Amino acid sequence: MPRSPYGFVLPLLLSLAIATPVAFNPADALAKAAQETVHKQAPKPTAKTAAKAAPQKAAASKTAAKPAAVRTVHKAAVHKSATHKATVRKATVHRTGKARRAGRVAAGAAAGTVAGAAVFRPVHAYVLMDAQSGRVLDSENADTLTYPASLTKMMTLLLTFEALERGTLRLDQELPVSRHATNQKPSRLNLAVGSTIRVEDAILALTVKSANDVAVVLAEALGGSEEQFAEMMTAKAQALGMTSTTFRNASGLPHKEQRTTARDMARLSRAVVSRPAREYAYFSRTRFDWNGAVVPGHNRLLGRVEGYDGIKTGFINLSGFNLAGSASRNGQRLVAVVLGGTTAAARDREVAELLEQGFGSAPPKQTVAVTDVKAVR
Repeated sequence: MPRSPYGFVLPLLLSLAIATPVAFNPADALAKAAQETVHKQAPKPTAKTAAKAAPQKAAASKTAAKPAAVRTVHKAAVHKSATHKATVRKATVHRTGKARRAGRVAAGAAAGTVAGAAVFRPVHAYVLMDAQSGRVLDSENADTLTYPASLTKMMTLLLTFEALERGTLRLDQELPVSRHATNQKPSRLNLAVGSTIRVEDAILALTVKSANDVAVVLAEALGGSEEQFAEMMTAKAQALGMTSTTFRNASGLPHKEQRTTARDMARLSRAVVSRPAREYAYFSRTRFDWNGAVVPGHNRLLGRVEGYDGIKTGFINLSGFNLAGSASRNGQRLVAVVLGGTTAAARDREVAELLEQGFGSAPPKQTVAVTDVKAVR
């Protein structure tokens, strides 16, 4: 039987198919199938879908903005509360004066930031004291350690007055000027080495000019050396109840160990104003004559506040602007001490306000035990 002409072709094609395997990866096939399924099932965005999604986005945006709104409401509540409290404080003379002083101190602290960097600010403290009883009528940071600056000279003068009282010094006595005295930094009277100065002129140089060179002259005359005199000053401070005060020099020039508090400076001020009138009167002088020239003073509240009659200013960078002031009205004498003022003018205003507050019969904020009545005399 004759063969088909295509009989030999079919076996040939079959053999070729078996010899060439088909490339097939099950994992790839499954992944491709799943991808196609998701693509087919995902609904195409329509106008209706977009409209439905818009409110959801707006709600999400509102939720994200909620913390800021809450903060705004909180700040408004805090501001409202602070305003209400300030209004209540203004109801009395005591609170009004304190609010004004606190505002100025806060403003000074805010101004202490330059280009984002914090600037050093001295301790701010004050004490308002009744000079007769020693009772503290108002205070802030009264026992915080700081630097006395030239308020130190009140102690130098107190020891000078006691020496005059004992007869170990005379007002017309000439005191020698050492090289150590002339080496002091300003403020100075610019004394010459080997010259002399009368005791009374020395007292005026401290009360009016706050001369550091003259403070050393008195210290060396009374203590033999400034170091010895500083020990005498500290011992006297302890006797007055100034338990937080240490003196290391007679002038108040910077010394890291020369520290005090507003309460201690008020006690020292009380001791000074309790001295005989002829001695305390030196603190009322606004100028004095020296070698043919008029030397002006620093205490600018003299003549500006009713009954104000002294006592001492002070400044170094570490302390800020200090002032111990005293005034007397209708038989009542008050002492106000401000430490750490941002400027001389701000310090003066604060002392004036404290005195006005005290004479306005503001209620006492706290009372302290009087431990130095005998020492004050």
